[in-house]
Amino acid sequence: MSTLSELSKLSTLVADTADFELLKKHPVTDATTNPSLVLAASKTEGYADIIREGRESLKDGKDMQACVQRILARAGQQILSIVPGRVSAEVDARLSFDTQSTIAYAYKLMEEFAALGVDSNRILIKIASTWEGLAAAKYLESQGIHCNMTLIFHLEQALVAAENGVTLISPFVGRILDFYKAKNPEGDFAGAKDPGVISVHEIYNTLKSKGYNTQVMAASFRNTGEILELAGSDLLTISPALLDQLAEDTTAVEQKLNYEGEIIKPVTDLDAAQREAAFRWAMNDDAMAHDKLADGIRRFAIDQVTMEKALSEG
Repeated sequence: MSTLSELSKLSTLVADTADFELLKKHPVTDATTNPSLVLAASKTEGYADIIREGRESLKDGKDMQACVQRILARAGQQILSIVPGRVSAEVDARLSFDTQSTIAYAYKLMEEFAALGVDSNRILIKIASTWEGLAAAKYLESQGIHCNMTLIFHLEQALVAAENGVTLISPFVGRILDFYKAKNPEGDFAGAKDPGVISVHEIYNTLKSKGYNTQVMAASFRNTGEILELAGSDLLTISPALLDQLAEDTTAVEQKLNYEGEIIKPVTDLDAAQREAAFRWAMNDDAMAHDKLADGIRRFAIDQVTMEKALSEG
């Protein structure tokens, strides 16, 4: 049995690609779609009609935002015809500090999926884990719209997401490692000493110990070793290259995440303003989390602009 097959018995596997053909290669349950992944896959089989439809809508007078939302929904619809689970669709990262606009964007995405006949329970709205994004997710979840909070670099982000009833969070393992390797190029960060791995263990065990239902989906891996150290995480989102490596490997998989301790329900006496202040200070006080969240939002925004430029010039 391959390492990938063993891993799939412990964690739900998610493909970090929007390429339809790659999605058919491995036993993944969920997938994701965002501007960068759609752009990467746009020249592959199955995307010509989707991209053409977006460009024609733009020429017919629809605004750019509506065209991008239509493309994401069409790509998501096709992905869901391949995978049996859910697809994440990303909110424009430039709205990461605007709660109301994030909510409005999410509703428009859901409307596009609904027009295509997609079951709303198979969609996760992907939002950057700023305070404003977390507030938007709290409202959306109260309305039955499921969210995936991305760019998680700190336990505090995970806790607020869980307090807000968010369906799923995505801690970014590899980007945490990148930060510490840049600071200490000769450091030993292998295996369980990887700071990204350590962060996910802390987040997973804390959320499970408090009885939260929020699922933990470790993401942004740099190597298969990180993935194996997180076997047992609720979900693992893995790039096609690493999926291939795991499929060709026969290394035995040991479950590393499986909380079996006492469940202690959380108690908080902070009002909304105090909770927000505590969150903002925790993020400000952690240089890695502060820098990587800001950097991630900028990168996502660049991908959004790149996609818009490609559509307008097509």
